[in-house]
Amino acid sequence: MPYTTEDGGRLNNFASEPKMYEAEPPTASQKRTYFILGGLALALIAGLMVVAVSVS
Repeated sequence: MPYTTEDGGRLNNFASEPKMYEAEPPTASQKRTYFILGGLALALIAGLMVVAVSVS
């Protein structure tokens, strides 16, 4: 582990940093899945709002 020594002899222990990498853009099937899940989430929220309005 990488230690550094400060003034006065104190040691600091720093965590090792993870390797950096570039994110890959989503594929067409991933985009379609995101679109479908977004639509389902909107339908769920709309349904919950309808239930809340009808109950109150």
